[in-house]
Amino acid sequence: MLSFEELKKRLEQSPFRSRFKLTNRDRAYIALRGWNEIRAQARTIISQRLASAFPLNDGKQTPMRGHVVFIAQHATGCCCRGCLQKWHNISPGKALSDEEIEYVCDILVAWLKDKAGDLSGFDQNRSLFE
Repeated sequence: MLSFEELKKRLEQSPFRSRFKLTNRDRAYIALRGWNEIRAQARTIISQRLASAFPLNDGKQTPMRGHVVFIAQHATGCCCRGCLQKWHNISPGKALSDEEIEYVCDILVAWLKDKAGDLSGFDQNRSLFE
């Protein structure tokens, strides 16, 4: 499994992956919810939409917008089992292990933190900096 820094270098070379950004609305959502809740939401989304061996509508199950985790999934190649294989060498056709789910969540949160930048100008949840 790749570190976020190794993956980031590869993603920057992809015109599709590198175009994803967070809006001020996305950043405000993150600040209000805090990193602990964002990570919990990521875990739920990955567990429900991506973790099974054969996800429903695989390749089309992740919306392009609507939640910061969806944006991060597309930006990091964690949006479907095919992209998980291509970008993270996680084989399709078998359920994700707990370790793989945690790895995907680590990647998603690392990307979100990298793109969110300074959130001090937004209303914040105290747990944001825990």
